[in-house]
Amino acid sequence: MADLDGKVALVTGSAQGIGAALALALAAAGARLVVSDLQDAAETARRIKANGGQAVATTADVTDNASLAGLVALAEKSFGPVSILVNNAGVFGTLALKPLMQISEDEWDLVFRVNARGVFQATKAVVPSMKRAGGGSIINISSGTILRGAPMLLHYVSSKGAVFAMTRSMATELAADNIRVNSIVAGFTASQSVLNHPAMMEKIRPHTLNARMIKRDMTPDDLCGTAVFLASSASAFITGQAINVDGGAVTY
Repeated sequence: MADLDGKVALVTGSAQGIGAALALALAAAGARLVVSDLQDAAETARRIKANGGQAVATTADVTDNASLAGLVALAEKSFGPVSILVNNAGVFGTLALKPLMQISEDEWDLVFRVNARGVFQATKAVVPSMKRAGGGSIINISSGTILRGAPMLLHYVSSKGAVFAMTRSMATELAADNIRVNSIVAGFTASQSVLNHPAMMEKIRPHTLNARMIKRDMTPDDLCGTAVFLASSASAFITGQAINVDGGAVTY
């Protein structure tokens, strides 16, 4: 059973989709949630409260240090030092599928700024608070595309490969502060933004379903058990790891 009662959790990119599902799951396990996004995340906080949990919502940009400082200050003012960080904010559902020769440098930089640098910046912002909490757990959301070299999304795949690598390096550096860092390597997930993206549903979904041992769509809820586990003391001796959650599409 998860032991998250009273712990303060911050989930980036949690207005909808995977982030919202993870925030709801952590709250259901007893954590007090700070939900943030570039969009209004108030609905996620409302759902948590309706289920009997505690949550505050705010807008925050993971690529802006002042915004992140305000996010951490809100968490500490509302609940106390942060002991769980889920680096979920990212660019994916709005990307057009295109060959590498058609990806502009500006688009490449945008994807890396949010998906990779954003993880770096959010982690830097939260670590001092996590030290005040006596340690904690950082969960970085990566992607199964890095394991099979998915085409037509080179910038996205590369950025999530960076998250995979950063997780191991962060874990090494932060272990002395009792901070664990792991990543969830998520399979193709039928979140709302993906369901609203016809090209992804038509070109990626059939291939993914065929590759999976478990023959169904993966939903955001399929990631929740792993996230709660990694946030809890049940995984107290696990750090620097990547847990693949994709219905058996890739085995390694």
